[in-house]
Amino acid sequence: MSVSLGDIAGLVAALAFVALVVAIAVPLLKLGAVLDETRLSVAELTEHTVPVIDEAAETVRGANAQLAKVDTVTTSAAEVGQNVSALTTLVSATLARPMIKVAAFSYAVRSVVAKRTGRR
Repeated sequence: MSVSLGDIAGLVAALAFVALVVAIAVPLLKLGAVLDETRLSVAELTEHTVPVIDEAAETVRGANAQLAKVDTVTTSAAEVGQNVSALTTLVSATLARPMIKVAAFSYAVRSVVAKRTGRR
């Protein structure tokens, strides 16, 4: 069996290729482990985040329901305010003017009575 120079060069090239594959395989295995940890971290984050998002959505729904109730109360209060304003205007128009006339009349009567009693 004779070994030629080309056979030795092929053997050296094959060994270099094997060394290169091993050198590249180690970082790839480490990268695979990092990707597995990343996948697990994302899964855990999702597992903990979904309930928080669901709870936040429920809180927003509750807040919207409360705002609807407050809107109803505010609308009712505005209507009561308008009704009180209308009632005040009605009372003022109905009673205030006649009361002013009565007060003016009673003042005039007192003035006349005071003048007459003051003369005698």
